[in-house]
Amino acid sequence: MKKTMFIFAVLCLMIAPFWAQAQDDSRIPLIGEKAPSFTAETTQGTLNFPRDYGRNWKILFSHPRDFTPVCSSEIIELSQMQEGFKELGVKLAVVSSDTLSQHKAWVKTINELRYKDRQPVKIDFALIDDKNYVVAKKYGMMHRPVSTSEYVRGVFVIDGKNIVRAVFFYPHSVGRNMEEIKRTVIALQTTDKELVYTPANWMPGDDVLVPYFPYTDKELKDDPKVADNFYNVGHLMHFRKSK
Repeated sequence: MKKTMFIFAVLCLMIAPFWAQAQDDSRIPLIGEKAPSFTAETTQGTLNFPRDYGRNWKILFSHPRDFTPVCSSEIIELSQMQEGFKELGVKLAVVSSDTLSQHKAWVKTINELRYKDRQPVKIDFALIDDKNYVVAKKYGMMHRPVSTSEYVRGVFVIDGKNIVRAVFFYPHSVGRNMEEIKRTVIALQTTDKELVYTPANWMPGDDVLVPYFPYTDKELKDDPKVADNFYNVGHLMHFRKSK
């Protein structure tokens, strides 16, 4: 009996690391890391993500289920905004564990829905079939305390070099603010291009923060051209007009 219990204990110790790994095989990519790649079937054909989207920025959205009210409202909002995202050089992709046939049926339904007194806009982005949870594991989409089968509402903003630049997660019950996600992309592109920061509640066109302030108080006071473009706030925050 003691020998049997000893063997059982040893086996448990041997299996434990593998069990823990199986339970923790879903990892959220961190800001600054390469976006995990995957190949999947979508409503627009086979997708090799992120490679097929080239040097474009990408946003990967996850949602719990097709044909649910919150998810449907989000997809409709994305379809209304998809041209604006295209103008920013952004490719959109949506993923859940529902099947491709369900995705296609959902797209067909949404393409005919009138929401907020707006005309329907045909969905022009891919819905990804992830019935085997491949994407879910690579992107940490399922948070076990909430559900072991349904994705949380994840958002991954990925730049043209396929680097993760921003990550958002929302619960099942709360719809995402698509305008805020678009604002984040614009802010990231602005900070990259102009080598600046954006302050709290920044909106496109607002003044931006200058990491290194190149002028003295005297230069600000004496040179109107400098003063028109730069100013500081108590030597704590340095601003200039956004380009």
